[in-house]
Amino acid sequence: MKQLLAIVALGSLLSACQMVGPDYQVPDTAAVKRGDLQGQLPSDGKNVVSAPVPTDWWKLYNDPRLDELVRQAMASNTDLRVAAANLQRARYQVQQAESAGGWSAGAKAEAQRLQESGEAFLLSEKVPVDNIGSVGITTSYQFDLFGTLQRGIESAQASADATQAAADIARITLVADVVRSYTQICAANEELAIANRSLELQAQSTTLTQRLRDAGRGDETQYKSLRAEMPRYQAARQAGLYRLSMLLAKPLEQLPAGTGDCAELPHIAQLLPVGDGATLLKRRPDVRQAERQLAAATARIGVATGALYPDIAIGASVGTVGLLDNLGQPATNRWGFGPMISWTVPTNGARARIHEAEAATQGALAHFDGVVLNAIRETQTGLAQYTAVLQRRDALAEAEQSAQQAADQTHRFFQAGRASFLADLQATRTYTEMRAQLAAANTQVAMSQIDLFLALGGGWESGRTQASASSKP
Repeated sequence: MKQLLAIVALGSLLSACQMVGPDYQVPDTAAVKRGDLQGQLPSDGKNVVSAPVPTDWWKLYNDPRLDELVRQAMASNTDLRVAAANLQRARYQVQQAESAGGWSAGAKAEAQRLQESGEAFLLSEKVPVDNIGSVGITTSYQFDLFGTLQRGIESAQASADATQAAADIARITLVADVVRSYTQICAANEELAIANRSLELQAQSTTLTQRLRDAGRGDETQYKSLRAEMPRYQAARQAGLYRLSMLLAKPLEQLPAGTGDCAELPHIAQLLPVGDGATLLKRRPDVRQAERQLAAATARIGVATGALYPDIAIGASVGTVGLLDNLGQPATNRWGFGPMISWTVPTNGARARIHEAEAATQGALAHFDGVVLNAIRETQTGLAQYTAVLQRRDALAEAEQSAQQAADQTHRFFQAGRASFLADLQATRTYTEMRAQLAAANTQVAMSQIDLFLALGGGWESGRTQASASSKP
């Protein structure tokens, strides 16, 4: 009993030893800790505002059909299914790491017709052939002497967290793709309607000028040019529908009713919330993924270092070995208890593997810094582009309004007999062309909004909530 207590006390003492490898913390020199990246994002107070980004930003459009498209995509998208499978695999890897070491047990039973070697027992005569059996139970407890197993758990858990972040990236990318495809369909339908109106006006102009004079080739060329643009809008509409079909993993006829007939761009009737730099870096899943990859790489230094030291365990076994007829009798019983030490001499590149892990950690830190800097760059670029397309859209809106006023005035002159029908038609055609330019500018604004929300990294929280709810019995 004294020996048993001494062994247990020794094991407890050894288990309290300090773990190998560095303890993880974000380095003070990491870009994520730079003060200039933590402040407010550019905000003019007219188009964007430093308010928290909503988790379900697409609901700002207040479009039930779009909400339904996103919901269905979250439920059936193939990329999300792949991400979910990868996450499940990562969680099982954590379970494997947690189950390493500690208690283990085994049982063994066998029976055989056996011819033993006499000389193996220092006998000169032949040993008789007989039926031999054995039954045994073993158990052992492996001490995590230097924290090698704990570092393995830390590495597996950090890798699982990085896989979760990758799943969140898939969610926000999916939402942006769904909104972008739906916007493309609406824009194509709207621009196609305007193009048809322009084509009708151009046809009237061509017919009239051909009647008045034999010099209508120029107008006829413009008519044909306008007609050549029609397939482009139709193709854009179909491409958006095919894209939605793929994202939702459903045939076209099973898309929500009216999806292909949308003729008005989704519109956000408020200033865009963008938050600040510190919140952005906490929210973006790619930043979280890179940070967790750095943590996993740091833990692997400890795993590699632990290979330099021995493994210590305490084991016990009990069993019976002998002739089948005598199994269980005192003469065949056996038992044992004691410490077990195994150590592989650190050769064959063991120290090189430690340096390899250290170099991998430096690479992970550089990648982390790059992701942080890119997150800020993407957001700042998105804000600048959004401001630019808004300014262009506003200028075109003023031009479109002027063209409308000119067209209305020319039409009144025509009704009063002070302007020709051709002048009235030309003014209306100019107004329609400005409408087409404004519609294209509005499409650019809508697409720029989507790119900006994608850069802001919102939307994964809502997707994770839906995934958790769907997994409940």
